[in-house]
Amino acid sequence: MSKSPINLLNKFSKFTEHWSPKVVAEMNDYQFKLAKIKNDFTWHSHKETDEVFIVIEGAMRIDFRDGWVDLCAGEMYVVPKGVEHKPYAKDECKIMFIEPRGVVNTGDAGGDLTAKDDVWI
Repeated sequence: MSKSPINLLNKFSKFTEHWSPKVVAEMNDYQFKLAKIKNDFTWHSHKETDEVFIVIEGAMRIDFRDGWVDLCAGEMYVVPKGVEHKPYAKDECKIMFIEPRGVVNTGDAGGDLTAKDDVWI
């Protein structure tokens, strides 16, 4: 067991790509993932789990078929399981996800933005 804290800003400095979540910790069967996002993602849903977005730096929007929610640094939002959504950030935004191990970032949609799973930094 490590006795060192995880410095999120230091972890963000270790990668540059967008929409490619990196695991920084696990708790039980849940992973804490960091990602840099910019521009549009793909419409998708996660049928088996909720998805938590925590904005560390910047601002983002989560679009839904019937509206949207805007988030800025220090804010979070939980997308309920099965709800179709599309994250977006005009400028680069640094976020944390908390989700069960093995969740695919594009959910049921697949496609070019599907990231490799379980990549640790």
